[in-house]
Amino acid sequence: MTTTGEVDRFARERQDADRRYNDALTTLDRAIVHVASLPAFDRVEFATLTNALIVFLQQITLFVESKDREITANHAARFDDIDRSLALLTELRVQMAVVQRAIQTLTRSHRDDGRSAAAATVGARGADPSPAAAVDPGFKYVAFEDEFRGSDAAIAARLRAYVPLFAGAADVVDLGCGRGELLAALRDAGVRARGVDVSGDMASIARDRGLDAVQGDALSFLSAQADDSLGGIVATQVIEHLEPSYLTRLLETASHKLRRGAPIALETINAACWLAFFSSYLRDFTHVRPVHPETLQYLLRANGFERVEIRYSAPVPDHMKMRTCDIAASVSTAADPMANALSALAQTVNANAVILNNLMFTHMDYAAVGFRA
Repeated sequence: MTTTGEVDRFARERQDADRRYNDALTTLDRAIVHVASLPAFDRVEFATLTNALIVFLQQITLFVESKDREITANHAARFDDIDRSLALLTELRVQMAVVQRAIQTLTRSHRDDGRSAAAATVGARGADPSPAAAVDPGFKYVAFEDEFRGSDAAIAARLRAYVPLFAGAADVVDLGCGRGELLAALRDAGVRARGVDVSGDMASIARDRGLDAVQGDALSFLSAQADDSLGGIVATQVIEHLEPSYLTRLLETASHKLRRGAPIALETINAACWLAFFSSYLRDFTHVRPVHPETLQYLLRANGFERVEIRYSAPVPDHMKMRTCDIAASVSTAADPMANALSALAQTVNANAVILNNLMFTHMDYAAVGFRA
C-alpha cells in the first residue's frame, strides 16, 4: 500500500530532478554556443563540452527514474483508493441486503398477523415500540444465503436437475424448501408439491411467490403425514444442518410416508472434497455436521431404500485444480541419466497431482438418490 507521504516524497524528488535537469540543459546549451563561437576547437574547450554533456545525460537518467517512481506511486495510490472504495461498496452491499430482508420481514409480519394498528400502541403496555424489536433475527441468515449460496436464478437453474426425478409424481414434499426455487420448478413442470422450512422468513418468501410452503420442523411435518401418502421427498442443502440422531429418525419416517417406488433425493455439501469442506461447509455457521457420500448412501439403504446412487454436481473448475507436467517424448525415451531422472520426477509430480485433485478438487456437492422399496 502506498501512503500519501510516499507520494509526496516522490513528487519532491521528481521536482528536484526536474530542476537539476533544466540546470544541466542550460549549462550544456551555453557550452555548445560558446564552442560554436570559437575560431578554433581546442582540447580544453572539448573537455568542457564533454563534461557538460555527461552531466546532462546523467540528469536525464535521474529525471526519468524520478518521474517513473512518481507515476508508479500515483498509480499505486489510485489502486489503493479503488481497493478501499470496492471494500466499502462490498460492505454497503451486504448492509443493504440485510436491510432489504429486514424490511421484507416486517412487511410480511404486519400483513400476516394483521396487527399493524396494534403495534402503534404496544409502547403503552410497556413493550418495546421499535419495529426492529419485532424482527426475527433469521432475516440476517436469509441475507447470508443471498450472499453466498447464490441468486434465485442461479439456484433455480441448478435445482431444475431434480425435476425429471419427480416427473408424473404428486404430493411431493420439499424439506427445507428455502425460498422455493425447487417448488417453483416442480410447479412449472406440473408436479404438485409442498414445502416446509424451519425459517419463517424463508417460508414467507416462498409463499410470496404463490407456492405452498409453511414454517415448521421437517420431522414433525413428515410425521403428520399419512403412511404411503407421499409421491416424493427432496431436501437440498439441508441434512448438514441436522444432528445425526435427528437425521436417522427423519430417514426412517420418510421410508414410511413415501409410496412404494417413490423417489427421495438428498443433496448436501460433498465433505469428501476438501475444497468444499473448507469453504462451503465451514463458511456457514449453522451447519452441524458434514455427511460423507458413502455414509448417506448407507443410511438410505439401511432405512429400506433401494437403487441408491450418488450423483455428484458442481465440479471444481479446472483452473482451480493442480496442474500436471507435460513430458516431451524426446525426454521420456532418452537414454541420458539426467533425462531419465527428469522424466521420473515429472511422473511423480503428475501422480501426486492426480491424488491431490481426487481428494481436494472433485465436486462441491452430491445427492443421494433412492427409491422406497
